[in-house]
Amino acid sequence: MRAALDLFGRRWSLRLLWELRADPLGFRPLQKRCDGMSSSVLRQRLTELLAARVVRQLPDARYTLTPLGQEACQALHPLVRWADRWAVEIGSRTEAEQASSRAEGPIDGRSGDRAGDRGGRRS
Repeated sequence: MRAALDLFGRRWSLRLLWELRADPLGFRPLQKRCDGMSSSVLRQRLTELLAARVVRQLPDARYTLTPLGQEACQALHPLVRWADRWAVEIGSRTEAEQASSRAEGPIDGRSGDRAGDRGGRRS
């Protein structure tokens, strides 16, 4: 499990699987679908996904999911459904709740906690 989380937890890895879920794509079209990520990062992630056997390169140089990659995408469907429900929940917050949330202070970026809330009790 840790190896899978390590692989898919790398920036852009899940996005690449998502973009390849329907059709094979070449390097440039894949880069474009991924908001123009750098060529070096795309090459590195593709190399990692190829080594993990979740992506393969076709003779025409396009990339496609292997059966393992397709299984990984299917395994992500419950997470996609949860994310959709979460987006609705977040979107249904009132303006007052959103303003209150913004007034609580910035997120410090290290752990996702609000600045000043370090591992203590959460309300």
